[in-house]
Amino acid sequence: MSKDRLVLVYTGGSVIIERIKSELDQKGIVSITKDGFRQGLEAGFGGGIPSAIDLYVKESDTEEAIKIIKAIIE
Repeated sequence: MSKDRLVLVYTGGSVIIERIKSELDQKGIVSITKDGFRQGLEAGFGGGIPSAIDLYVKESDTEEAIKIIKAIIE
């Protein structure tokens, strides 16, 4: 069983991130997000940029994910 590392494929606001995640899910690509701003607020301090949510996919899904992302944002 191989262990894929996570690769950052996009950074953007919550609306576009949710749109991309939805498309990736439909294609069977699992993605995760990291929202430093929200994490900082929940921890009791400010940090990060509100519109800078990072979207990650497994390394093996990177190429297909980038194609999907480009189709959405172009």
